[in-house]
Amino acid sequence: QVQLVESGGGLVQAGDSLRLSCAVSGLTFGTFAMGWFRQAPGKEREFVVGTNWRAHSTYYADSVRGRFTISRDNAKNTAYLQMNSLKPEDTAVYYCTADMVFSQLRDGHSDYWGQGIQVTVSS
Repeated sequence: QVQLVESGGGLVQAGDSLRLSCAVSGLTFGTFAMGWFRQAPGKEREFVVGTNWRAHSTYYADSVRGRFTISRDNAKNTAYLQMNSLKPEDTAVYYCTADMVFSQLRDGHSDYWGQGIQVTVSS
């Protein structure tokens, strides 16, 4: 059974940092593309960042480029999202996702998703 479990969310102030973690089990972590999406209240889910399985290619949404960084530790089967200089508009539920095909992940059609974790940024 595949599981993606996010942790590290919470309430912070504008300008603060947070690091989200996504612990993965039930699949061969090193062969999957990993990514993060988010969904704010009243809005559609949107792509934040994704990286292919060798982490040689990483794509960021324009809204987070330069502030957010995705990383992965294949030995720990864990992906991370370091979020710096947080803004109130970053407030959303953040979802970790995995798929064998990066383009499928990027388009929001991943096979596997976490349950989501709330990030709230106050002004």
